[in-house]
Amino acid sequence: MTLNNLNDDWWKQAVVYQIYPRSFKDANGDGLGDIPGITSKMRYLRELGIDAIWLSPFYPSDLADGGYDIIDYRNVDPRLGDMADFDAMVSQAHQEGIKVIVDIVPNHTADRHAWFLEALASGRGSAARDRYIFKEGSGPNGEFPPNDWQSLFGGPAWERVEDGQWYLHIFAKEQPDLNWNNPEVHEEFKKTLRFWSDHGTDGFRVDVAHGLAKKLDGASMKDLSRWTVHDSLSHDGTHPLWDRAQVHDIYREWRQVFNEYDPPRFAVGEAWVVPEHQYLYASPDELGQVFNFEFAIANWFSGDFRTAIRDGLQAAKSSGSTATWVMSNHDVPRHPSRYGLPQAPSKATHQLPKDWVLRDGSSYEENRELGSKRARAAILMEAALPGSVYIYQGEELGLFEVPDIPWDRLEDPTPFRTRGRYTEKGRDGCRVPLPWDSLDTPDPASWNPRFGSGASFGFSPAHDADGARSADPHLPQPLWYRDFSVDVEQRDETSMLSLYKACLSRRAELLTPAQDSSVTWLDEGDDVIAYTRDAAESSAYTTIASITNFGATAITLPEGDLILSSAQLDDRSQLPQDTSVWIGMR
Repeated sequence: MTLNNLNDDWWKQAVVYQIYPRSFKDANGDGLGDIPGITSKMRYLRELGIDAIWLSPFYPSDLADGGYDIIDYRNVDPRLGDMADFDAMVSQAHQEGIKVIVDIVPNHTADRHAWFLEALASGRGSAARDRYIFKEGSGPNGEFPPNDWQSLFGGPAWERVEDGQWYLHIFAKEQPDLNWNNPEVHEEFKKTLRFWSDHGTDGFRVDVAHGLAKKLDGASMKDLSRWTVHDSLSHDGTHPLWDRAQVHDIYREWRQVFNEYDPPRFAVGEAWVVPEHQYLYASPDELGQVFNFEFAIANWFSGDFRTAIRDGLQAAKSSGSTATWVMSNHDVPRHPSRYGLPQAPSKATHQLPKDWVLRDGSSYEENRELGSKRARAAILMEAALPGSVYIYQGEELGLFEVPDIPWDRLEDPTPFRTRGRYTEKGRDGCRVPLPWDSLDTPDPASWNPRFGSGASFGFSPAHDADGARSADPHLPQPLWYRDFSVDVEQRDETSMLSLYKACLSRRAELLTPAQDSSVTWLDEGDDVIAYTRDAAESSAYTTIASITNFGATAITLPEGDLILSSAQLDDRSQLPQDTSVWIGMR
């Protein structure tokens, strides 16, 4: 079944594939993924079984933060293509029955955005400065920041400009925060939403959706120091930066823009908020959907996932929308690595051992066999749930995190801005370019113990347009990538790619027509997550059971047809540890 068979609420049960454009496919040989590269792989995406692609930022940018520092919101970075390339990609996607979602970054611009350059030139008290958050400094001569807030990337959240004022940047200093109390900001983003909608995009992913409505007036900056940029969870809406009630006025404005189109556009919000507030962003009067990050941060414990599922379903019910399920994205370590490391309940820690993922990878060695087994079980547990499934590029290949990228090749701002610089490696380990072709391997003479050069496993063509050898990928690929290349996994019926294809195909056939947000829980014990859903009327079943065993003791499976299993079962009646099955019941 394709999206053409769904109603205008296609996104409520869609499988969405996140593309990090600079690392997906390079078409011109410069070592950087681009828009034509995405177009060239549209058939692969259709055969995978996805319903939509979500593109992380592809706009003009200095790449201070992976493209999230945007110079021009209504154009394509010339290193990635042009508007004609974008239009051709959208056309090809739609021909394949694939919707297109683009990233919108409304919290901040780049410091080279025309507005910010005007603000610097215009000076204190100008209309141009009022589009951003400028404050006078503290100290006798204003020589110190307005307060002691630290940015999310490390270092002060304030940067001083030539005339002595300071501007707020919750992220990198190249990302000055916008002032959403200014009507011009509202109108500019409505214009941007219309621009991309007019170019055929079907929806938007909203970056830092919970952070737009700031309140820095009415209290001294010193008094605001009791808050920190890192305080992201607020139950009462009083935080000066995060999850304020006024942010919903913005999204109700956006909904009016979305509804100008037929079918209406939708958006999914990146809102790191308490679960009981998620439904507000996902309201049909606002964005429509919000990410359930409790699922993404869950470690491999049945209790963690059970809580995440229940909270996600409840939030969806409260909003009148459907839930979202995501295990990996461009901001978190890849989940096969997370699941293969020593585990602690998520309420005890929301991060991996820092010495492993943020430094050089030598302190911990993930158990890849175990991590892969759990990742296979996880996709069956996730994909049978009602709602939308968000897949991060390379997840379908079972890629692991690359924690040992050399320091001089890192691109993420975190290593260069945190206190005690070069102690935290950041997010590049999940952004390494994809491997497409195992035969495109480095010359053995050029290998080093971890990374090769002279080839890109098919990420780039052999030669650029001038006939010269293509540049190396912008982030180095480890040599073990060869075993995870698309061509290798396409030939292997037991590969992660084959499992994903089978899973998404069965999901579309058996489950996606259902528009409800409910499951029926089965009582199989604390170490098991087991639930049923009503099957599609066109299927041969009345219900589909998804069962995942986290415990060391095998459990007895119910009667029914075995539809899918994440691992080979030695005994059809028994489900071993770290394994999932789907069972069709008549």
